[in-house]
Amino acid sequence: METFHSDLSNKEFPVSERISGKFVRKAILDLIQKDYPQFTPDKFLSLSELNIYREKHIEGSLAKQVGKLTELDKTVIESLKDRTTLTDKLKVEEKQRLTFGQRVADHVASFGGSWTFIISFGVFLFLWISLNVFWLVNKGFDPYPFILLNLILSTIAALQAPVIMMSQNRQEEKDRERSKKDYMVNLKSELEIRMLHEKIDHLIINEQQEVLEIHKVQIEMLNDILKRIEKVQ
Repeated sequence: METFHSDLSNKEFPVSERISGKFVRKAILDLIQKDYPQFTPDKFLSLSELNIYREKHIEGSLAKQVGKLTELDKTVIESLKDRTTLTDKLKVEEKQRLTFGQRVADHVASFGGSWTFIISFGVFLFLWISLNVFWLVNKGFDPYPFILLNLILSTIAALQAPVIMMSQNRQEEKDRERSKKDYMVNLKSELEIRMLHEKIDHLIINEQQEVLEIHKVQIEMLNDILKRIEKVQ
């Protein structure tokens, strides 16, 4: 396989990745020349090296637009650099961030607001009353008017308000997390589109340059043919 040495890192790359500095946009070329002042438009670099500076250019543009980069912005940029899927990373981070209390709150809220809890509690009340009235004939551990049962229901009612508040707090946290995820996914989509524009612009410039080279060769051939015709005449 034919290779070349990059004028940036002096590393060996396949010749298919060779990019001329003439085809690099000025903003990105300026970034390259900050790190490598000796690099000029007549030199070559690899496509992977160019992509690194494209990402730096986009990161710098984002920092100018929003000011200081937040942790969300940094996570998106890291995902862009690593070529990883952002949604999978967010799911893993969310599971790692949840505390024991938050997990318990999620389970309590999901069970307490379900038909399973309502039906189960209804069956429990029916069995309690039936056991004391019909089976033990009001001589059991909680005869009519069911003082112990009323105590249990009062305790549940007292705990109900904190449970509802806990559920609402967890729902608000989930809504905030969902908004953050939407922002990060939208931001990554925007950055990916910018990268795509950069690559398309590069392909267009490269193609135009190749067409110009072909035209130059054709003009030279035509000139040679005209000179030969003149000599023959």
